[in-house]
Amino acid sequence: MLLKDEVEMLKRVPIFARIAPAKLKLLAFTSDRVTYQSGQTLFHQGDMADAAYVILTGTADILVDSPAGQIKVADVEVNSIVGEIAILCDVSRTATVKATSRLEALRISKEHFLKLLSDFPEMAVEIMRVLADRLNHTTSELTAARSRQSQLQPVSTH
Repeated sequence: MLLKDEVEMLKRVPIFARIAPAKLKLLAFTSDRVTYQSGQTLFHQGDMADAAYVILTGTADILVDSPAGQIKVADVEVNSIVGEIAILCDVSRTATVKATSRLEALRISKEHFLKLLSDFPEMAVEIMRVLADRLNHTTSELTAARSRQSQLQPVSTH
């Protein structure tokens, strides 16, 4: 794929929408284009965070380890970013991401990603928006799960 095509794809990603094309060209040039087949893992929960991934084509599942095995907590779609939480918080990966179809992504190194955030405050604001949306979604799901659980528990009549 040509650099200009990658720049066009990056423009569709909400966190990069307001960044100048020349800067997106530099981002595309300094990032690695990676391809995964269905079933392949982009990274595992607990791994050290060395990069964020912008999904250009394909889909993936976000999986979290639990005592009962892996639980799917979200879908990853085109134009989304994964792996940024561990970079921003400087922690190990908080989930496993596994391709559910052939997937192409732009792998942005931790160093380049952090530099982008310092150079483009508007990108940092957009990432906060993405993370806030995810937190809101997770909170809603947790509330619903707790509600279902409380309905299943017998009521004490003491």
